[in-house]
Amino acid sequence: MDVINYMQETGQQAREAARILVNTDTSTKNNALLHIADVLLERADWLKTENAKDLVAGRDKGLDAAMLDRLTLTDKTIAGMAEGVRQVATLADPVGTITDLAYRPSGIQVGKMRVPLGVVGIIYESRPNVTVDAAALCLKSGNATILRGGSEAIHSNQAIASCVRAGLEAAGLPTACVQVVETTDRTAVGELLRMPQYVDVIVPRGGKSLIERVSAESRIPVIKHLDGICHVYIDDQADMDKAIRVALNAKTHRYGVCNAMETLLVAEAVAAEVLPPLAEQYTAKGVELRGCERTRAILPACIAASEEDWSTEYLAPILSIRIVADMAVAISHINHYGSHHTDAIITENYTRARAFLRQVDSSSVMVNASTRFADGFEYGLGAEIGISTDKIHARGPVGLEGLTSQKFVVLGDGHIRQ
Repeated sequence: MDVINYMQETGQQAREAARILVNTDTSTKNNALLHIADVLLERADWLKTENAKDLVAGRDKGLDAAMLDRLTLTDKTIAGMAEGVRQVATLADPVGTITDLAYRPSGIQVGKMRVPLGVVGIIYESRPNVTVDAAALCLKSGNATILRGGSEAIHSNQAIASCVRAGLEAAGLPTACVQVVETTDRTAVGELLRMPQYVDVIVPRGGKSLIERVSAESRIPVIKHLDGICHVYIDDQADMDKAIRVALNAKTHRYGVCNAMETLLVAEAVAAEVLPPLAEQYTAKGVELRGCERTRAILPACIAASEEDWSTEYLAPILSIRIVADMAVAISHINHYGSHHTDAIITENYTRARAFLRQVDSSSVMVNASTRFADGFEYGLGAEIGISTDKIHARGPVGLEGLTSQKFVVLGDGHIRQ
C-alpha cells in the first residue's frame, strides 16, 4: 500500500463527506445511529471472534493486563457500545442552534450559531469501543471522522467499522462519513497529522508517548490530555463511611483507566481513623500502598513513597497516600502534582466543598463522589471521544458540544452601516 496516497484519498473523501453532513438533518443522523446500534448487537458474536484474534496476538506480544483489559470486547461491552450509540441518538442536536440573538442599535440582530468542526481525526490505542463512540459523536455533531486505531486492535476496529458502514448505508449516508484507517503502518499517523487541508482537529487517545508525539508533530489543532493523575481528598469533616466507600471505588473499580484515583490525600485529624480500615480493604484487593512517613507510622506495611510517586499515573493496583495538614495543603498538592484531570473532596462542610470546587484547577472537580464518574456516558453526553485537560475550546469529557464551534450570524433587512 502507498500509505501517503491512501491517506490523502481518505482525507479528500472525509472532506467531501463533511460537506454532505453539514446539510444532513437530525432525523437522518439519528436513523443512522439506530441502525449502527442494531448491527453491533446483531454481529456481537462475530465482533468477539475478531476481537479474540487481537487478544491472542496481544498476549503473544506481552501486552500488560491493563492493556488487555482495555482491548477486550464482551457481550456487556458490546451492549454498552450499542446503548451509548442509542443514547447519542436521543440527545439534542447542537448543529444550527442559535443563541444570544439580540438587536444592536443599528437594527441588525447578532447571534451565535453552532456548527460542526468539519473533519475530526482520532488516533487511539487499545480500546476498540472508541471506534464506535467516536463515530457516533462525530456523526451526530455533523463531523466526518478519520479513525486510526492501534495495531493491537486492528481486527476489532475493522469489524466495528463494518458495522458502522452498514448503519450509514442503511440511512443513505456516504460511508466516508466514518473511515477507519486500514493500515497499521505508523506512516499513516504522521500523514494524518500533516493534512490541515482535509482535517480540522486531531484527538489523540492513548498513552503519554502517543499524545506527546501527536502534540509535537501535528500541524492541526489538538484536543488532548497527557495523564490521569486523579486525587481523592478526605477532609477532617468527612463522613467516614462515605469516605471509605468513595476512596475504595475510585481506586479499585478499574485500574487501567484515566479517571482512577492514583493518590489519596487524608487530613491529619482523621488519618488514624480512616486509613486502617481502608488499607485492610485495599490489601484484600491486592493494591500495593505507597505512603509518606506519617502514613507509614499508621500503616507500617506501607511502602515508602518517593517524590516521583506523587506525579505518577500507575494504571495499576498501586496507590500513593499522603497525610496533609488541611484542605489548603491538599489543594496545593493537587494543583502541583496533578494532571488537571479529575479530583474529589469528601466532606460534609459546604463551605469547604465550594472552596475546593473553585480552587482545584482540573477539568472535573467532585464533591462526595468517585473520580470514576468522570466519563461522557456518566455525564449524560452519550459517549465521549476523550477527556480534554486543555483550557481552550473544550475541557473535560468531549461530547457533542465539544465537537462543534460557533460562528456569528447577522440578520438584517437591507441594513447598511452609516
